[in-house]
Amino acid sequence: MKVLISDTFSQEGLQVFESAEGITLDYQPGISSDDLRVAIRDAEALVVRGGTRVSAELLESAACLKVIGRAGIGIENMDLAAANRKGVVVMNTPFGSTTTTAEHTLAMLFSLARNIPRAHISTSAGNWDKEQFLGIELAGKTLGVIGAGKIGRLVVERARALKMNVVVHDPYLPQEMVRQLGARQLNLDQLLAEADFITLHVPLNQETENLLGEKQLQRCKPGCRIINCATGGLIDEQALAKAIAAGQIGGAALDVFSQEPPAADNPLLRLPEVICTPHLRAATVDAQINVTVQVARQIVAFLQHGEVINALNVPSVSAELLAEIRPYVQLGEKLGALLTQLSNGAVRKLNIEYAGDITAHPMAPLTMAVLNGLLQPVVGSMVNYVNAPFIAKERGIDIVEAKSSQSEGYATLMRVTIEDENGSRSVCGGLFGDRARIVKIDHYDLETSPEGPILILYNHDQPGVVGYIGQLLGEAEINIARMNLARGSDEALTVLNIDTPIPDDVLERIRAHQAIRSAIQVIL
Repeated sequence: MKVLISDTFSQEGLQVFESAEGITLDYQPGISSDDLRVAIRDAEALVVRGGTRVSAELLESAACLKVIGRAGIGIENMDLAAANRKGVVVMNTPFGSTTTTAEHTLAMLFSLARNIPRAHISTSAGNWDKEQFLGIELAGKTLGVIGAGKIGRLVVERARALKMNVVVHDPYLPQEMVRQLGARQLNLDQLLAEADFITLHVPLNQETENLLGEKQLQRCKPGCRIINCATGGLIDEQALAKAIAAGQIGGAALDVFSQEPPAADNPLLRLPEVICTPHLRAATVDAQINVTVQVARQIVAFLQHGEVINALNVPSVSAELLAEIRPYVQLGEKLGALLTQLSNGAVRKLNIEYAGDITAHPMAPLTMAVLNGLLQPVVGSMVNYVNAPFIAKERGIDIVEAKSSQSEGYATLMRVTIEDENGSRSVCGGLFGDRARIVKIDHYDLETSPEGPILILYNHDQPGVVGYIGQLLGEAEINIARMNLARGSDEALTVLNIDTPIPDDVLERIRAHQAIRSAIQVIL
């Protein structure tokens, strides 16, 4: 079986493949896109890092491909939807570089506080100017941690050891768990106003894109310093440059950018108050060996024994069982992802009820799929089908599973209910052949496809609402692919599958209508 590696790999990782029985290694780091499309034609496995773009076009050339391994956490270079359509398992190594990333965050924190990069450049040039690089102590200062996942928690632990006051903004984490970390849970505006330093540890999605924009930067404590070792796109870079130049923000340390490498005219590169590193968060000898050896062992286990480990798009089951349950897995993940975007609080309880044909299969991998969908928008690529139950437990989510004989007329029915601080929400999904469908949201019966951007409206049942929505979306040149309406006693649910996401300003205009109680855009 051929394993193609298209990025630089450690010798330790290569040795795992070279010593594996029945595997032929094709190691071509830096291979061109055209040559890669040829080389992948007869490969059973593709192993990449951040340098290879795994596109739908590349996957079309892969006639024999069964599995892709990403040595590292990030999956920004992967088209997961295309891999799902082709039935290719995608694995990553979620914990191989967590410590390294947290340590790089702390290195950036120290560098900002003591002006180390600028002082080094000045001293190397023959100067000896201590006053110009006057720094500040970290002890007693307040560190704001946005996102308290695995890496964020390591940063909290290390910051507390430095005698810093730590505040956390993570709306998906119960306050009690934040208190156990020795931190205080705040909303975003409170954190911005209190923090002397802010560090980001969240995935990039619709909710977090430009999380720190012009308005948020103006709400920051004057002189606050910002660190981002998570992912590009979380900060409006133009707004950050302006806020630093104006003195509102004291400085920034950035390991990631919205465009990598950043364009030469990026204003942040020219500011002396900004420290930049070239995506070094996982760049230690230890982490590089860890992730390459880990992904190599996972690929060998899959090819030799059909074991699925640390997969992003399927549960860890045998290849034979996976072939049977894949449609149910995809349905469960969609329902989980839909619910977490409908909810706006920390999930306390998750109820999953299986009915009909689905009950002939084991529940554990299906529950993992629901959890993966539920947690992915919150935790990002750190979550997978193996660690999803552990992360759910970490976040205090109580999980209840049940089988039912009542499938309400469907051959297969999966009902998922979450309880949070604001109440409960539920969705039901079924399979029509191999096609997944949402058949109920809360108590409203409907049928829609769980794909792409979806606008979900709760509104008073009165004339003019549908026309108002259609006019606004038409003016914004957003095409409605499908519309479903369901009625309650005096309220209605409107679900629109749309071709492109709705901009925030259009969403606000929709919400401004007096008959619309809530308008939620979800991306599946």
